[in-house]
Amino acid sequence: MSDVVNIGLLGLGTVGRGVYQLVCRENTEIVERLGARLVVKRILVQDAAKEREVSFPSDLPDLLTTDYRTVLDDPDIDIVVEVIGGVDIARKLVLGAIERGKPVVTANKELMAGHGREVLEAAAKHGVDVLFEASVGGGIPIIRPLKDSLIGNHVQRVMGIVNGTTNYILSRMETGMEYAAALAEAQELGYVERDPSADVEGKDAAAKIAILASIAFNSRVTAEDVHTEGITAITSQDIMYARELGYAVKLLALAKKEKGFLDVRVHPTMIPLDHPLATVKDAYNAIFVEGDAVGDLMFFGQGAGSLQTASAVVADIFAAAENRRSGVSGRFTCTCFQDYAVKSVDAVESSYYLLIECLDRPGVLAQIAYIFGDNQVSVGSVIQKGATAGVAEVVFMTHKVSEGNLRTAIAGVEELGSVSKVRNVIRVEGGDR
Repeated sequence: MSDVVNIGLLGLGTVGRGVYQLVCRENTEIVERLGARLVVKRILVQDAAKEREVSFPSDLPDLLTTDYRTVLDDPDIDIVVEVIGGVDIARKLVLGAIERGKPVVTANKELMAGHGREVLEAAAKHGVDVLFEASVGGGIPIIRPLKDSLIGNHVQRVMGIVNGTTNYILSRMETGMEYAAALAEAQELGYVERDPSADVEGKDAAAKIAILASIAFNSRVTAEDVHTEGITAITSQDIMYARELGYAVKLLALAKKEKGFLDVRVHPTMIPLDHPLATVKDAYNAIFVEGDAVGDLMFFGQGAGSLQTASAVVADIFAAAENRRSGVSGRFTCTCFQDYAVKSVDAVESSYYLLIECLDRPGVLAQIAYIFGDNQVSVGSVIQKGATAGVAEVVFMTHKVSEGNLRTAIAGVEELGSVSKVRNVIRVEGGDR
C-alpha cells in the first residue's frame, strides 16, 4: 500500500489556501496514525497565471490546472476536496468524483443543504465516503458528534449561532451602534462578503440548520424548508429594551421535533441573559444541543476563517483516507431514513416581544388588548417606554401563542387609527413564559 495519499483540491480561495497550508506543513501525527503522508497533487483554479498568496514547490510545475478532468480522471488521486463554493459547478464536480469512485470532502453548505440527498445517495451507490464537517461550524466539530457520539440519544433540540457576521453586528449594536454602522464595520474587518445578503438575511444560517436538522432527526430538510428572517429590522433600541427585560437578541437557527413534525427556523430571537448562547459575542459561533440522555451540550468556537475551516476539512480528509486504506470506504452514509414533515411557521408556538407605536391617550391599550384577546394572544406584561408629542412606545411581552394567531392579531392592531405602527416583532425563546 502506498505511503502517500494524493489529494485533488478543487478551489484555492480562502478555504482552499488554508487546506493547502495545513496539508503541506509537517504533521508527524497524521503520518504516524495514518501510515502515509497527505500530498496535494492537483489544484483546480480558474486562472493558473494569477498571483497568489501561497507559494508552490518548483518541482511541481503542473500542480495548478484549469481543467477539472486532470483532477477527476487522474488515477493517482485518492481523495477529492471541493472548496470552490456555489452549487452548479460544485455539484457537477462532486458527483463526477463520486462516479469515478473517489471519496469527497466538501465545505459546501449550499450544496449539502440543497442537494445532500442526491450527493449522499450517489456516494452510497458507488461505495465512497462524502464528508462535510466544515459545511456548518467552520472549525467547530458538530456533524460527527451528532452522527456518532450522540447515537445513544434522542436529540430533542439543536439551537445555535451559526453565522459569525450577524453575531458580530448584533454584538456591536449592544453598545448602541446602529445596524448600518455595525455592518460597515464588519465589512471593513472582512467578516462580510461584498454582497452581505446571505448573512444578514439569514440564508447562510438556514443552509446550516437544514444540514444539522437532517442529521439530528434523521429526516431530510433542505434550506427551502426553513422559515428564514434576517436581522435588518433589528435596532439598537430593540436590543436595549430586550436587555432591560433580561434578554439578549441573537440570530438563532433552531430545530426541534414536536408531535411527529419538525420545527426548523432562523430568525432574530430573544434569549435569557443567563443562557450560554447569550454570552457568545463578536464573530464566534456556538451550537447548543439537547439530548435526552446526555443533557445539554454546547459546541463553541470560530465558525469561519481560512485555517479554522481548513482544520475541519483536514480532519475529514484524514477520516476518508483512513477508511480507504482500511478498505471500509462508504461508511459515512446518509442517515435520513425518517420522513418528517416540516411544520408551517403559522403553527409554531412561541412567546413574543412587540414594540408598538401608538397614541398616548386613555383607551388605546384597551383597544389593543381587546384585539389580542380576541385572537387568543395572552399578554404577560406591558411597559410604556415613554411618549413624545403625544405618541408612546409600548413594549408587549406575550405568553406562548401560535404564530398564525399572533399575525392575525397584529394585522388587526395595525388597522386601529390610534396605532401608528407595529415597529418590531421578535420571538422569545426560554425564560418563564
